[in-house]
Amino acid sequence: MRWAGGTTGVLADKEYILAFVSASPSLKEHEDGMSLDAPQEKLSYGLASLTKDSSMINKPPITLHHGDIPSDLVFGDSVAIDTESMGLNPLRDRLCVVQLSSGDGTAHLVQFAKGAYDAPNLKKMLRDPSITKLFHFARADLAMIACYLGVMPEPAYCTKVASLLARTFCDRHGLKDLCRDLLGFELAKEQQTSDWGAATLTPEQQSYAASDVLYLHKLREKLDAMLVREKRDHLARAAFAFLPTRAALDLAGWENVDIFAHKPSR
Repeated sequence: MRWAGGTTGVLADKEYILAFVSASPSLKEHEDGMSLDAPQEKLSYGLASLTKDSSMINKPPITLHHGDIPSDLVFGDSVAIDTESMGLNPLRDRLCVVQLSSGDGTAHLVQFAKGAYDAPNLKKMLRDPSITKLFHFARADLAMIACYLGVMPEPAYCTKVASLLARTFCDRHGLKDLCRDLLGFELAKEQQTSDWGAATLTPEQQSYAASDVLYLHKLREKLDAMLVREKRDHLARAAFAFLPTRAALDLAGWENVDIFAHKPSR
């Protein structure tokens, strides 16, 4: 997830958040109505955000959708997800883009107009328990998605959490670090603080957004092998299972409080 400063957005669905926190592990169902195929643009070009040639990063096709994904779009049993928004605070800064990849070298971007978050097809996929959702820093993306789409994606996998558990020999756990250390190429971040709320996304923005999801499947393979080797995979599974609750706590006001500490900060 990458943020840029901007105007305020819609507020969170507090009823949904409180229901999640206080009620149940099973989330509130939302009536999304009929599935509608969203308009889309297809763009193909090399990723401007990559700075080293590699056979796995050569000219991935990027498809831009407006408001939702098509009803017949299939991602298989796992999908890499990232979000772009107008700021750090989901209660203030609106969701602008959701990026998706099945790990096959293609990326789908869903751009949202301000206040238009119906997206029945996307929501159906996000709540499908048979599809694992891969994130880097899942805590932030889950909170943003729950806040604006009213869905908590589960089950979730986080490459940042996996790296923190598996790669205790270093303190570099950003996506750029993982791509360099585990996959052997550099990701550039020129568009990290661009205006994601703009009506039209530039090719550079789209390339940057795609780069945040194209490699999560490969990173998961590498990190899973390390977790198994170090016998920490059970800890990772438990941490991943807690991520939706951690995101819900963030939205409900406990974002800066360690509730497990002996003397939690206030």
